[in-house]
Amino acid sequence: MRNINLRYVDETYAPDGQLETFSVHYPDNFNFGYDIVDDIAMNDPDRRAMIWCNPEGEEHIFTFADMKRWSDKTANFLVDQGIKRGDYVLVVLRRHYQFWFVATALAKIGAVMVPATFMLKEHDLEYRLNGASISSIICTSVGEISQIADNVIDECPTVTSRILVNGAGGGLTRRDDEGNLIAVAGTVGAALSGEEGICAASIEREGWVDFNSGVRAASEVFERRDTVAAEPMLMYFSSGTSGNPKMVLHNSGYAVAHLITAKHWHNVQPDGVHFTIADTGWGKAVWGKYYGQWLMEACVLTYDFDRFNAGEILSLISKYQVTTLCCPPTMYRLMMSENFDAYDLSSLQYSTTAGEALNPDLFNFWKEHTGLTIFEGFGQTETPLTIANLKHSTPRSGSLGCSDKSYSLRHRFNL
Repeated sequence: MRNINLRYVDETYAPDGQLETFSVHYPDNFNFGYDIVDDIAMNDPDRRAMIWCNPEGEEHIFTFADMKRWSDKTANFLVDQGIKRGDYVLVVLRRHYQFWFVATALAKIGAVMVPATFMLKEHDLEYRLNGASISSIICTSVGEISQIADNVIDECPTVTSRILVNGAGGGLTRRDDEGNLIAVAGTVGAALSGEEGICAASIEREGWVDFNSGVRAASEVFERRDTVAAEPMLMYFSSGTSGNPKMVLHNSGYAVAHLITAKHWHNVQPDGVHFTIADTGWGKAVWGKYYGQWLMEACVLTYDFDRFNAGEILSLISKYQVTTLCCPPTMYRLMMSENFDAYDLSSLQYSTTAGEALNPDLFNFWKEHTGLTIFEGFGQTETPLTIANLKHSTPRSGSLGCSDKSYSLRHRFNL
């Protein structure tokens, strides 16, 4: 740990430890891929960046050196597909580990990542592809989203390439009557497991280029390119609470802004494991599974599931010794409905929540059974963290209010 976050922040504290002032700064050529991921990879290569697993029983532990290598290979592959600086690229990858390769690679190229949920239907996808003049789609094979893309592609003239990622399960692998996985075309088990198993499962679909095979074959040498921090880096479509979704554009300063999210709200520790439960199609994923956490040199846990199962989540907290947790109150409540005290949650040091109101009964239950206070936060697609109970504060349950997106939590998380 080298406290690299201190390069980008000015902050002062009150005697009781509460944050008093906070501001970020970064050079004109700041690039999250080079200046954070690669910096850690070159100076602390064995530091864990992500623990990834899925209900199919696959597991990978990626160091920052791994992330540099695979993002460099991904960048070379994407450049070969014609993706260049300034291009807008739609990314629909659920919770596959390839999302982190792609996000970092696009930043290094200087292209704009446009994450989207796999729940989109034809009119949703066509609206986004044309509205943002998307040049390429990087899409999961899991579920129906690739077919939905094929259904609208003729109406989207700016799209010049379609890249398909074999998601190899994603929690959707069928099981027999005894609960055993039914392997289809190598989508479970050894397909992605083992030291040489990353991106091992290839796929064929007419009109699409196979991501996994292309990345495995690509060079792992990618020299730093000129990028500008003030240029667009990330774009989301808002949830469309009123009217059609709006395009929300962020530059590289957005990544640094999430230092307050990870450091002062999530209370992420460099040698801990942080678990934010969010699909990569939503803004909360980069809030809790990417920018701020890696600026803090911390490891994130990613569970590539389809439907939320409270027992599985509680078991993962114990298995991987999660130290900091963030999920919406709905998920906390589902955990509360389990045989809660049967799970060993002793590794947990800090709990946070966002997305809807935190009711007193849940607040009190979590405190009684774990000894931890749940700290609330609020932000929007247009912003990083905006309002929060930061560490060293004394929250009152329900005092923060709820997000304008709380209505969609059950739909969003497939509850």
